[in-house]
Amino acid sequence: MMQPNSELIIDYGLVRNNIQFIKDQISPSSKFMAIVKSNAYGHDLDTMVRALNDSVDGFGVVRLEEAINLRAKSVLPILMMQGVYSIEAYDELKNHKIWTTIHSLAQIPLAQKYLDDLIFWIKINTGMNRLGLQLHELEACASFIKEGNVLMTHLACADNPRDEMNQRQFLKFDEAWKNTNQKLLRSVVNSAGAINFPKQSHDWSRIGIGMYGGLPHIPDLKTAMSFRSQIIGFQDLKLGERIGYGGRIKTSRNTKLAIVYCGYADGLPQPTIDGTKVRVNNDIATVMGRVSMDLISIDVTDNPNCAIGDWCEFWAPDLSINLTTQTNHLISYELMTKISPRVKRHYVNV
Repeated sequence: MMQPNSELIIDYGLVRNNIQFIKDQISPSSKFMAIVKSNAYGHDLDTMVRALNDSVDGFGVVRLEEAINLRAKSVLPILMMQGVYSIEAYDELKNHKIWTTIHSLAQIPLAQKYLDDLIFWIKINTGMNRLGLQLHELEACASFIKEGNVLMTHLACADNPRDEMNQRQFLKFDEAWKNTNQKLLRSVVNSAGAINFPKQSHDWSRIGIGMYGGLPHIPDLKTAMSFRSQIIGFQDLKLGERIGYGGRIKTSRNTKLAIVYCGYADGLPQPTIDGTKVRVNNDIATVMGRVSMDLISIDVTDNPNCAIGDWCEFWAPDLSINLTTQTNHLISYELMTKISPRVKRHYVNV
């Protein structure tokens, strides 16, 4: 075996397939904004933009350096979703033709200096209570209510279509839009909103986690990254032996452990619980014991044919990342964005 490694394989063809599935749910007139913040949710921003330039209508980010980098690679609209806060930053937006967001009254005096130079998205707080203007504060944005600008909000509970918060947010948003004399374009839905409330897709749909296959309970959306590492050792244990730091778990039978060349320094969550499912040679195996910095122990008692150098898959297109998140009470966003730089990357179907 060559020197072992942990690997992240990103399939951009699957991202495009996920995009098409979501497009099939929303209004045909709704434009598709691909949210590629945080290095495209860990999927490599530069490669993602090359892969999606012909599949989407725009890109959304939150860091100015991301937006400027993006502009060098795409002529599509780029939105700074959390806005900017200095003259220098506004000048960069103007020079690179980047759209921006107003979510606070404090931003308005400076933004007005660029009123004729930029497209502005006006964000209102309809109930998430994070960023956004209150409805009564829209009066201060009168000069921004003009053709081409966009009224937006963010849904707090779109992943649960039965939550009453959704309808309250839709009603508040409709009220705000009417208060602008319906002059602004509209953007409401995120990934879960596009699936559960497609009639709210309006003019722009902002899609992030759904593109990457991290939205749970939607089997048509495939995890676009495969995270795996290799077996570098075995331990044959008797009934009642303890495993790993703190001896967190005892064997309940004679057990064969595979020691895998991957740990929390690679991006596996340190609190990963016993019984979390992984895959070795197309057979399911389970985590046993605490994740170490560079190693993890896997119960392969029922996988007798595995050997040194075989791959252990933590998630893949046909082993959804959501299995790990649901078992461990995590979210796919966190797993995707925390894969370490030391993990070897492979990019396919760009």
